[in-house]
Amino acid sequence: MRRSLFLVVIGAGGAAILLWLGIWQVQRLDWKLGVIADIDARIEAAPVTIPDTPDREDDSYLPVTVTGQIAPAYLRVLVSQKDIGAGYRIISALETGERRVLLDRGFVPVALGDIPAHADTVTVQGNLQWPQETDSFTPAPDLEDNIWFARDVDAMAKALDTDPVLVVARQTSFDDAPVSPLPVDTSAIPNDHLQYAITWFSLAAIWVAMSLAFILRARRAPTSAS
Repeated sequence: MRRSLFLVVIGAGGAAILLWLGIWQVQRLDWKLGVIADIDARIEAAPVTIPDTPDREDDSYLPVTVTGQIAPAYLRVLVSQKDIGAGYRIISALETGERRVLLDRGFVPVALGDIPAHADTVTVQGNLQWPQETDSFTPAPDLEDNIWFARDVDAMAKALDTDPVLVVARQTSFDDAPVSPLPVDTSAIPNDHLQYAITWFSLAAIWVAMSLAFILRARRAPTSAS
């Protein structure tokens, strides 16, 4: 009897913990969907001019319109695109007359050569962003071959002599081929809470089934022994 009671307590306690973890992941899922919806709304809002002193938190994803001239020099940030393969994000300096900012013009396959320059004044609609793409494992840029491994806004701004402000192009007033814009969206924001919830609920069901099996076995044990 004591053994059965012990198994009931263990089974119920373990199931309760696993169910709580599943419910917590459902709550996290609801929170994450709200965050993503808020970011989507900010991305799709009407564009404005770049603030004089943009805030990295409050103005991240802010839609902006900027007009100026693209400087000839550019940086290449190594990335990979699904169904295309390896390529580069092309980062240039955009001179507006009042300030210089970074412009993420978009993607080109790695096999392409030099990117054409644009001498005329251009207008770009895009979103401000300060990507968090660097960590202690990120290699230093290969300056000789002009290959960067992450969009480090501060380092890129220093390299191109701009303000530490990055505009990711969405639409442009000019043909920037072969560069294809990679506009800001929420597809890269991780949202695995549903899978986690299903995992915890599944484990709870397995735990209950195993606990019941052990309890039934424990109750039958004395009869079998006799």
